[in-house]
Amino acid sequence: MEIKRQLDVLDKQLANNQFIAGAEYSIADMAIWPWYGALVKNKVYEAAEFIEAHTYKNVIRWADEIAQRPAVRRGRIVNKSWGEESEQLVERHSSDDFKGK
Repeated sequence: MEIKRQLDVLDKQLANNQFIAGAEYSIADMAIWPWYGALVKNKVYEAAEFIEAHTYKNVIRWADEIAQRPAVRRGRIVNKSWGEESEQLVERHSSDDFKGK
């Protein structure tokens, strides 16, 4: 139930702010998005139904918004060697390596 408490706090913070610390994307978002974002989007633990993730509308909005950031999208494929080939970039040596991904 601790995670539900944390999600509630996060949801309330995001009700009045685009990002965790206010109007600008910051290191706070970068630090917690991989875990909380994946949790509410049911990408880890298969717990979204149990924690009623759909009720945390602001957290879901935040998670979706960050997931669409170009740098986040690129970062999620770097050094990835599993899953869909279009979502992998096993080695990165220059920005040209992202072409076609």
